[in-house]
Amino acid sequence: MNRSAIASLAFAACCAGAGAEEVKVPVQTSEKGTVYVAPNVASTEDSANTKGAVMGVERPDGSGVYGGVDTSGPRPAYSAGASTGGNVSFSAGVKSDGKNSAGAKAGVTIKY
Repeated sequence: MNRSAIASLAFAACCAGAGAEEVKVPVQTSEKGTVYVAPNVASTEDSANTKGAVMGVERPDGSGVYGGVDTSGPRPAYSAGASTGGNVSFSAGVKSDGKNSAGAKAGVTIKY
């Protein structure tokens, strides 16, 4: 492969990853934080269907909580999580359909 083909593939991969970003629609904003809704939208050629949503609160320091439901699968999946704010932020979340699928995630973000 020549360099221009490799560069084109890398650019396409970056653009595809950028399109997967969750869209958070602010519902209410104040000095204490922002309440948002992040819909799970599945688009077709001529319409868009909502397959659940996540609702959450984000504070100015980066801390927050969220909860939601995803109805795109055969069973609805419920999720909940939270994160701390500051220069070292801890986060944790869980997701389950109540029967077959369950998972947990945790992470640390260090700002420097």
